Amino acid sequence: GNQKATHSENSQGKKSQHAEEAIFYMNCRAAYLTVLKSSLENIKSKEQLSLVLQQAGRNPSQKTINRYWTSQTSSLNFDDFCAILKKEKPATKNELLEAFGKIDTDKAGYIAHDELCKILTTRGDKMTWEEVTSITKQADFNCNGKLDYNKFCELYLSTREQCCRAARARLEMHSRLRQQHLGNQPEAVPEGVTLPVSKPSPGLSRKTDHKLPKGDSRAPSRPSSAQSSKASSSTTVTVGASSRSTELIIEPDTMKEWQRAQSRGCFYLEENGEIISHKYRLHLAQRSALSITIKPFSIPQAQGKSCHWLSVDTALFILKENETQENLQLVSFTELQNKEVFGWRGELGSGVYWLLPFTTGCRLRKAKTQITGEAKLVWRDEVGELALTQEFRAALLDIFETIDLDGNGLLSLEEYNFFELRTSGEKCDQEAWAVCKENFEMKKNELTRQGFLDLNLMEASDQDGDPWDLWVTLLSLGYNRALEMTEACPFVIDICAERCKPRIKAISLEGGGSQLSRALCRSVVNKGEAQVLDGSENIFIHTCRSGSRITSVIENKSENKVIIHVNNEQSKNCLNNRGLTVFAVEVAPKSMMVSQHVMALNEQEEWIYSCVHSLV
Repeated sequence: GNQKATHSENSQGKKSQHAEEAIFYMNCRAAYLTVLKSSLENIKSKEQLSLVLQQAGRNPSQKTINRYWTSQTSSLNFDDFCAILKKEKPATKNELLEAFGKIDTDKAGYIAHDELCKILTTRGDKMTWEEVTSITKQADFNCNGKLDYNKFCELYLSTREQCCRAARARLEMHSRLRQQHLGNQPEAVPEGVTLPVSKPSPGLSRKTDHKLPKGDSRAPSRPSSAQSSKASSSTTVTVGASSRSTELIIEPDTMKEWQRAQSRGCFYLEENGEIISHKYRLHLAQRSALSITIKPFSIPQAQGKSCHWLSVDTALFILKENETQENLQLVSFTELQNKEVFGWRGELGSGVYWLLPFTTGCRLRKAKTQITGEAKLVWRDEVGELALTQEFRAALLDIFETIDLDGNGLLSLEEYNFFELRTSGEKCDQEAWAVCKENFEMKKNELTRQGFLDLNLMEASDQDGDPWDLWVTLLSLGYNRALEMTEACPFVIDICAERCKPRIKAISLEGGGSQLSRALCRSVVNKGEAQVLDGSENIFIHTCRSGSRITSVIENKSENKVIIHVNNEQSKNCLNNRGLTVFAVEVAPKSMMVSQHVMALNEQEEWIYSCVHSLV
């Protein structure tokens, strides 16, 4: 009886979850189709992105828009839009009132128009006087030169809901739009709900006759929800507990005499789920045998703490620079593995190479656990002097170790600027660095640990102890409110060369972009197994197991874009980078793209990757 009750509760829970997802995607699509003609049409400008977010009940700032529309963005599709809405939650009334409450220090419930105008025209996304006046002239929430912000919040929330209802109503009016489905829907899904589609990757050439590593068990599998009437392909891989498909990294005694270089770096998780990291240039003066490894970096101060990032998978793609940066040629990637260390060994000719760090996103993802309390960052001593708490000092020293890329115990201006770009979006110039030199401890024109601590203490002092700016810094570096690094993964790259001194230099801090996407797809095509989609001779599914992960790539050789439904319902003890068991992806003509990365949820137990790709 208890088992039946538990089964019933689980069933009800799943139905509730499906219903919530269905409503979410219906709202997404309703907002999207208010601005665009089809859910297959892409957002092509910042203005369109802002407009479609407003139709979904969001009120994005310019900073929010810039977070999702960078200098490298040319378009965003429906999948991107859904992902943004999952991250950008609509503001609640309590959050709005709390924001106004910071201005209304007397807690009177009103803000003088003069003060409001000053704030809105000088801070954040600066408004014009005309825009502010259009707000203060409305009688519903203004009286005697003051704004009743409680009434303003009520009107704002009701207007937002009316906007969303109007979008849903327009969707329901057009049966033509309701029929634009992508992939299979959960049971009892309202009409008009679509699964997200993903961004296509640039086209690449394909090699044939690919094999998976020995020891992988493959069997056909077709879940009941797979679309058997359409072209489809199924893949099953069974992996034993703690099984590795790659060779172990063994360092011969002769390598002890080789010349070495090292650099640290970090993966950072953006608000939209994108992962950015440092990118590097490697210079070799002559042809040489090399050994290159990457692994999560164990920060000295963090020893004894829970270090979530040590379980994050890492990899490094090696590309040869030709005439232009846009034309990089994949050389290889780190396939050898020894526990958390991934490596590559081979020979490279003289010249310049790019090293692109990569992680699947299976384990480096947005934390779901709620933090109940907030760590204290500063305190005042007995004479009223401001000081950093012990916990905050420890976190800052951890940060120092992460951003000290060459590991010499000092921060150069170049290293400090990576920190500044990540936390404030701005760089420190030579003049500002000279001012730092006058006020904070430096050695050889580089900032010491103590200087870095004092710099952050000064920032707190400038705000009279208000930790707001300090939290902005910490959150951007992957820390949560309990001062735990949960949304970042520091790593270290080691290079050994037999015949010359290797030189490695961090060049940028950004997303992987098209170069990494091409390298990733090419590595899977070169090393994996190709399987044609049954009933469709122009669509191939490439599957490759490398170390502790499995990656699948969809190749579309046809002249038309295709939508592929992906079903992982029969997989066991797995997690993927998308966070969805069933989803759909759109693949552009003559191109290929990553379908998903999959890893074991618990590596100490057997896991089964069982996936059906079917043509919608």
